[in-house]
Amino acid sequence: MKNLDRFDISILEILQKDNLTPQRDIGDHIGLSAAAVQRRIKRMRESGIIKADVSVIDIEKLNHSVTLIVEVFLESDKIDLIDQMKTTFKATPEVQQCYYVTGEADFVLVIVIPSMKHYELLTRKIFYSNDNIKHFKTLVSMDSVKSNLEVPASILYQTD
Repeated sequence: MKNLDRFDISILEILQKDNLTPQRDIGDHIGLSAAAVQRRIKRMRESGIIKADVSVIDIEKLNHSVTLIVEVFLESDKIDLIDQMKTTFKATPEVQQCYYVTGEADFVLVIVIPSMKHYELLTRKIFYSNDNIKHFKTLVSMDSVKSNLEVPASILYQTD
C-alpha cells in the first residue's frame, strides 16, 4: 500500500506523536468522521504500514543501563552466513536495532544492557563464539541526545 492520501498521512503524523489520541479527536483535526479514521487506521495496520502500537519507555528513568553502538565485521560475506547473523541479532533481546550496512563494517548494532559485565557475557555469546565474526568495535554512549521513532513528514509525503 504505497498510495497514501493526505488524510492517511495526517493520521500517521498524529499517531506517531500519541497513538492513544481518540479517533474522534483525529477526525475533528483532519476533517473526517471517527468511523472513517477507524477504517483508515485498520487498513494501514492490515497492510503493515502501522507495524505496532507500543509504549516507548524512557530507560533512564527505570534503572541504570548502558547503550552501545557496535560495528560488526564478518570474516565471510557469503549470503547464508549473513542471513545467519541477521537471525542471531534478531533473536538477541539486548540488540535494540540492527542494520546491515555498506562500508567497512557489515552490521551496526544498537545494544542496551544493564552493565558492562553483562556486555562481556553477551560478547562471548554472540561474537566470540561465532567463527564468522572477524572483529567488532564498541562505542559506549555517554548521553542520548536524540532518540526518535517518528518517520519524518517529508518521507510520508514522498511520492515515487
